[in-house]
Amino acid sequence: MATAPRPRTSTREPEELGRRLAAWLDVRLPGARVTNVSVPGSNGMSSETLLFDIEHPDTPLRACALRLAADPAAYTVFPTYDMPRQHRVMSLVGKHTDVPVPRVQWLEADPGPLGAPFFVMARAEGRVPPDVMPYTYEGNWLHAATDAERAALQEESISLLARLHDQFPSKEAEFLLHDGEGTPLRRHVDAQRAYYSWVVGGLAPSPLIERAFARLEELWPQDEGPAVLNWGDARIGNVIYDGFTPVAVLDWEMAAYAPREVDLGWTVYLHRFFQDLTVGFGQPGLPDFLRREDLERRYAELTGHTPRDMEFHTLYAALRHGIVMLRIAYRQAHFGEVEVPADPDSLILHHATLAAMVQGTYW
Repeated sequence: MATAPRPRTSTREPEELGRRLAAWLDVRLPGARVTNVSVPGSNGMSSETLLFDIEHPDTPLRACALRLAADPAAYTVFPTYDMPRQHRVMSLVGKHTDVPVPRVQWLEADPGPLGAPFFVMARAEGRVPPDVMPYTYEGNWLHAATDAERAALQEESISLLARLHDQFPSKEAEFLLHDGEGTPLRRHVDAQRAYYSWVVGGLAPSPLIERAFARLEELWPQDEGPAVLNWGDARIGNVIYDGFTPVAVLDWEMAAYAPREVDLGWTVYLHRFFQDLTVGFGQPGLPDFLRREDLERRYAELTGHTPRDMEFHTLYAALRHGIVMLRIAYRQAHFGEVEVPADPDSLILHHATLAAMVQGTYW
């Protein structure tokens, strides 16, 4: 893992994007100069981020970040990228909560200027727990922090999720309800089934993922609980911190209208994904950080809502992550970076963990 190349995420050239961005901005803010265009090293596996500055006396923003829908030539992770939806979610979160979401500005739904829709927002300064190599590995700022500092970051991060779920008016999030029939949770899971079908269309399916869907039905909650705004990709790797305090919550492309536990299960599992990976490579990781029982207890204290059916929800998070991992692996194969093995389940980096969850032996 330490020497594996990062999977290809784009066929775009930053310099060309910068030139096209300057031409686009000149129409909206004549005379403005675009400077210091860069692509962050932590650019995600889905939508892309471009950082730049604007020089103009009347600009509402100077230090900017541009969120660009995935490159359609790069075997995208998701079938669609609804940038107006993301822009709307972030605007509403900023309006209704004290969660530190970047201030959004321009939205461009026309793919013509940059090749895909995008929006521009204020850029926050700070540091992000790394994904590559994961923050659970030695050699990064979060791993090097003291136990007390990590505890402070954990407390602040759980509070983000609690405040989002409590403060955002549930009615305002109903536009995010997935199409279909049934409860918000049923529609959410059905949407994941449709996504999985899209991922394996014309390719080898995953028996493990299909067993996981069947196990979800066996564990289905008797009381699903109320639906709220879900951040979607609720994890510390999508937060910018000033020291150990959150200053910007990023990546809202997976926002949804679903039970609280869908977000909480994702937070629990995405940390477990990195922790298990780290232990598997012979390092202790951070065994006392973001533990499931601590997250559940503190969330209940902050909100008055005791998380329930968390084995269902952590399995669901691992299943959803498995589908994404399968798509990324097939994309690597598309670009000739890996060979497709006889067993497609082996393409899922955490297949052993997912299998243990399906069998009920993980926790």
